[in-house]
Amino acid sequence: MIRAENFVCCGIDEAGRGPLAGPVCAAAVILNEDFPVNLLNDSKKLTAASRSHARQIIREKAHFWGIGWASHAEIDSINILQASLLAMKRAFEDLQKRAEKNHLTLDETITAVVDGKFVPEISIPCRALVKADAQIPEVMAASILAKTERDEYMEKMAELYPQYGYEKHKGYPTKAHREAVLKYGPSPIQRLSFKVRQ
Repeated sequence: MIRAENFVCCGIDEAGRGPLAGPVCAAAVILNEDFPVNLLNDSKKLTAASRSHARQIIREKAHFWGIGWASHAEIDSINILQASLLAMKRAFEDLQKRAEKNHLTLDETITAVVDGKFVPEISIPCRALVKADAQIPEVMAASILAKTERDEYMEKMAELYPQYGYEKHKGYPTKAHREAVLKYGPSPIQRLSFKVRQ
């Protein structure tokens, strides 16, 4: 079995902690040494077009990547922090499954770096680093994947629930979103534990 000794960093990040609706999404990414890192940045600093282009390259050229989700119901049940960590764990487990399909074992020679202050419970050493998504290419890539995956999901939800405008604000607490919830009531993907009024 091939060992993953040459791939030292797995970046993990999430998108969607702040919205009033929809899931939180996380991604885990291991890059090749020759990955074009000039395409990467903190996802919030890239245009939508740049994120979309980078997403395609990451999915094609990254050594391995994985996506994990925690639903709006899970967020309401266990709180947004725990749901974010759960999504991160699921993202890493998805990456593991993709690696196993290629007969690659992820072991203690790989260290995960997570953007933020907390780490998920995963099977390799993991450390948290604030603003890692602006410093470490693997975390930048995870940030981009998580953001674009979640945005795509919310655009699909906009087709189902057009009155809420999810294609514009992606569930974040904009004035238009708050007004839509007050007018139409909570949508089926609303986070009921989050306050609409502030």
